[in-house]
Amino acid sequence: MKLYNTYTNSIETLKPIKEGVVTIYYCGPTVYNYIHIGNARPIITFDTLKKHLEHMGYKVIMASNFTDVNEKILKKSKEEGIDEMAVANKYINAYLEDVRRLNADDSFIKPRVTENIPEIIDFVQKLIDNGSAYQKGGDVYYRVDSLPNYGALSNRKVDELIQGARVDVREEKENGYDFALWKDFREGLIYKSPWGMGRPGWHTECVVMIHKIFGGMIDIHGGGTDLIFPHHENEIAQNESLYHNRLANFWVHNARVNFGNEKMSKSIGNVIWTKDLKCDPRAYRLLVLSFPYRNIIPYTDELQNQFVQELNRLDTTYGKLFYYLDINNLFDNDYKDDTYNELIKKFDDANDNDLNTPNGLTVINETTKLINQELRGSKDSKKLVSLYNLLDTMLHIYGLDKKYNRMDDDTLRTYNDWMNARANKDFNKADELRKVLTEKGIIL
Repeated sequence: MKLYNTYTNSIETLKPIKEGVVTIYYCGPTVYNYIHIGNARPIITFDTLKKHLEHMGYKVIMASNFTDVNEKILKKSKEEGIDEMAVANKYINAYLEDVRRLNADDSFIKPRVTENIPEIIDFVQKLIDNGSAYQKGGDVYYRVDSLPNYGALSNRKVDELIQGARVDVREEKENGYDFALWKDFREGLIYKSPWGMGRPGWHTECVVMIHKIFGGMIDIHGGGTDLIFPHHENEIAQNESLYHNRLANFWVHNARVNFGNEKMSKSIGNVIWTKDLKCDPRAYRLLVLSFPYRNIIPYTDELQNQFVQELNRLDTTYGKLFYYLDINNLFDNDYKDDTYNELIKKFDDANDNDLNTPNGLTVINETTKLINQELRGSKDSKKLVSLYNLLDTMLHIYGLDKKYNRMDDDTLRTYNDWMNARANKDFNKADELRKVLTEKGIIL
């Protein structure tokens, strides 16, 4: 598989550190609010990447963190009148519900910052000991000047950095672009450290959790493009200073989702919460996958409605084929013909080419056309089984699969009665039975 590596600005072949195993970490949310549909894009991107790699035979170990101690969480706790951990737990549960709502696998490793405080303190102390960090009062800062190649990920040079860009400017810093590893804090959830009571800095947390989970360098580190600088840049800096590698072989970033032509942002308020999507969340997932993951998505309601209709067509085809196989007792058959082999190769090739999901969707559409042609035509059982196995595999990888239940005996009798009524031109009875089958989801 080839992926675009932000660190090298080039598409490279993925060569796992350990043969047959791919390790992935992507930055999760600071849990002080619900996630909007822009926040949902990395969930969809890295879930799809994971499923494709598993389909290709790799064992994938994936982790995504929760930042559950943060000033924004403290502010939210005051607003909602509950303690910080209650706030964090509330929005962690809401996030995981959105993960499942998006038809993504929720079995990834889920480290929390509050579970890693001793390791974070130890990590910061080691950076102080080797001269990469310094203490000022109760704060600890990373010394950016200590790393000659700082800025390699974002293509920035230290002398070009604007003082205070997305970091606090404090007089006690040696340089304005030095960033906090530990913050002197006296309110809310705080921890005892060698430098006094406080909280960890945001940029340190992920490095520590990656090393704790994976034991060192990983294959892929991911997240949104907004994290390239300073967050991911600062992760690399700390890791290189202590462990002398860049933490991950690949840095993979998905582009943002705009609200029309404007950046979607909680601070601005022009967001759609994932939980409030007015359509099947799979239709939003289909919209996301129709764009290359490195391209900005200009979200509009009109655009979303197009993919609601597209998903309905996909579900209708899948459902018709599912129940045809069910009625004719053709399940539990893994038959695959030449058409399967040809189309799955096209699908795999698309995903191997920097996760080109738009081309993958083209193969899915080609498959649904073949299914509809076969259902209207000869209904070759072996061919339909092969096409079902193909479509089912592709929909699972893209998280677009829908759960259909096999018919029980009563429903099967109703279906046969409906077919007989249609054959006998008893249209009143056929309409009644069709209504029953429609309510059960058998007829779409």
